[in-house]
Amino acid sequence: MSLGEAVMTGRESDLDGSGDRGTGPRDAGTPERYEAHGALVVVARGSYDMQTVAPLATALRAAAGHHPRVVLDVSAVTFADSAFLNLLILTHRTTDLRLAGPTTPVRRILELTGVDTVLKVRRTVEEAATC
Repeated sequence: MSLGEAVMTGRESDLDGSGDRGTGPRDAGTPERYEAHGALVVVARGSYDMQTVAPLATALRAAAGHHPRVVLDVSAVTFADSAFLNLLILTHRTTDLRLAGPTTPVRRILELTGVDTVLKVRRTVEEAATC
């Protein structure tokens, strides 16, 4: 599956029935982006599964297309499953992806699958951007 296909498999969330995208309790919304130390930083927040990963996938695809080094700040991720993990691996194949500040759920999935040995995982955005 390509990074573009990963984006297409996620569906737009309307979990609370209000019609407002991004207001559902599991929707992580559109990630913030900024530059730091020559890398583009994408900030992930909330819970990521098959239904909520699409906005993050879109942001990472755009970042990978324009920057040779991308830092994903995962310090505010509360849940991550195989859809999130798949996105990390696909992004890693297209750019120099680094993770910053992994929470317990993120660290757990990285360690259980061995992906922590493939990706550059650091405590802070600054460390990830400069390593």
